[in-house]
Amino acid sequence: MIAFLRGRVLDKHPNRIVIDVNGVGYELYVPLSTYYDVGEAGADITLRVHTHVREDALQLYGFLTALEQQLFERLIAISGIGPKLAVAVLSGIDTNELVTSIQRADVARLTRIPGIGKKTAERIVLELKDRLADVAHAAAPDGTERPGVDHMRDDLVSALENLGYHRPLAEKAVDAVRARNGSAPFEDALKGALRELMR
Repeated sequence: MIAFLRGRVLDKHPNRIVIDVNGVGYELYVPLSTYYDVGEAGADITLRVHTHVREDALQLYGFLTALEQQLFERLIAISGIGPKLAVAVLSGIDTNELVTSIQRADVARLTRIPGIGKKTAERIVLELKDRLADVAHAAAPDGTERPGVDHMRDDLVSALENLGYHRPLAEKAVDAVRARNGSAPFEDALKGALRELMR
């Protein structure tokens, strides 16, 4: 099992990055928080890794912080939440805010995460509310900067593709949302694009 990788960024997209480790390229699926902080191609990087093994695939999930990895592993332990949805959760809310929302049983906040309905949010609270004491100390006030508007369109389209939407439809929805409000933060723009796709 791969638990840790150190190398340089070979390629990066909002939902995955490729790390060159001594000439071997490892593809890792990552939340947006990790994507924005890993640096550009050629940058040195160290990632914590969760190795997910299925009958038909072996997938690697990468995280810059222990908190991200801990939350991911606790999310996928919940019935009905797989790695893809867990990454979507971590991409849709800051990790510190996620911990706080779960501890406060703030289902309304959790359902604002794209892909999370009320039943799933309630299940997350039920399963994790009393199991986050050991990670709560790592949670600090949200100091994470929003993604820049210059990169917003590509990141939104990629995030929608990661959720299973075809690129042409994703692009159309993102363009419609940005035409109405080009300065909307990433989370609000993504939520708006999902509403467009559900029409």
